[in-house]
Amino acid sequence: MKENQRGKALKKGLMLIGVLCSLSAGNVMAGIAESVHNLGLTGTGPSANGGTRNQFSGTAEICVFCHTPHGGNSAAAVPLWNRNLNTPSAYSTYDQLGTSTFDAKVADVGSVSIGCLSCHDGTMAIDNMINEPGSGAVNSSFSQGSWSGSDIQSSSDGRLASGIVQNLGEDLTNDHPIGMQFAGGGISASRPSLPQGETNDPDFAEVNYKIKDGRFLWWVERDWRTGGDGERTKRDVVLYTRDGSNGYSGQSEQEPFVECASCHDPHSTENPTFLRISNTETPSGLCLTCHVK
Repeated sequence: MKENQRGKALKKGLMLIGVLCSLSAGNVMAGIAESVHNLGLTGTGPSANGGTRNQFSGTAEICVFCHTPHGGNSAAAVPLWNRNLNTPSAYSTYDQLGTSTFDAKVADVGSVSIGCLSCHDGTMAIDNMINEPGSGAVNSSFSQGSWSGSDIQSSSDGRLASGIVQNLGEDLTNDHPIGMQFAGGGISASRPSLPQGETNDPDFAEVNYKIKDGRFLWWVERDWRTGGDGERTKRDVVLYTRDGSNGYSGQSEQEPFVECASCHDPHSTENPTFLRISNTETPSGLCLTCHVK
């Protein structure tokens, strides 16, 4: 191939990559813009509970309610998190019920889950951000509390209403466990995958894993019963890695944990309530991806 032909081919290839990246970013943005996670003036559509969705009059921005390019909260394992966090000890968790069927070890509320709870525990206004829209951490033209919609408690405080299911509160004993070992434990960096039935709790699906930069990435294939594709995607059940620095007492290796975002993708409107796998297309499809008995 002549030099100018190589150059033209390279240019076309780069243009194609750019188009694909733009389409991918556009699809993510479209999903958020059409969802109840778009809290700005550009938000459209009904609320998750059938009423009028939350809408804040202070900005038309979409991403700012969760993310900031500068000065994010590094205590949350979420990219550039733009919200203050509650203390892990503020939460009561499912294991505290003492049920005999719960056999996993539990870490403090953290990882990506504590980021989700910075809205969904109902203790802080949805517009309580570290870096407000505009220049600088505090923007004098940005006034908190200017809300409309029936998902909020009132226009004066902007917190999630206490009577809706989206407000989980600080008592998580009646919610699906988070911060727990997947399958009751047994999977770790030294034993990264076990056949179904050989984990501490045998009633869970087998996990897949990859290693990236020394970090284990675990997931459960959505289509594992028919072979799956061997890739960790947002449409699978994503497990989150913790180690001795942020795991349970006595943990020495990386292990896979279940978190809020294992089941929910906050950026996707593919399924109701941001579920990664539909529970209606296949009855209890999400539940039965992990729970096999």
